[in-house]
Amino acid sequence: MTAQKGKDLLLKIDSDGAGSFVTVAGLRTRTLAFNAQAVDVTDMESAGQWRELLDGGGIKRAGLSGAGIFRDAQSDALLRQQFFDGAVRDFQVTIPDFGTIEGPFQITALEFAGRHDGELTFDMALESAGELAFEAA
Repeated sequence: MTAQKGKDLLLKIDSDGAGSFVTVAGLRTRTLAFNAQAVDVTDMESAGQWRELLDGGGIKRAGLSGAGIFRDAQSDALLRQQFFDGAVRDFQVTIPDFGTIEGPFQITALEFAGRHDGELTFDMALESAGELAFEAA
């Protein structure tokens, strides 16, 4: 994979709960992290006393974060409402030359900041709330 523009990493939210995705506008940074919890099955008979892990065990999760400025009334209002409702909504993350991740996420943090001589900014964090699907590019 060659170098890609960071702006091409897109975050979209299902605006109506029926699969109509809109880009979350104004995001200047976006991060997607995957984690898998390991299940340790090491016992007294493990070869050389090396740790052994259960194949396919544990819990998988994904975390999304983003920061930027509010620019688009539709997606901004939707994000705020989803946070205050504590709702789980489908999101899409498009990673250039890699693919698209889609599935349910909940907004777990929404922060606002502003300087007296600058624009209002926000930071948000999302956590996966179910199975995610991957479609290769």
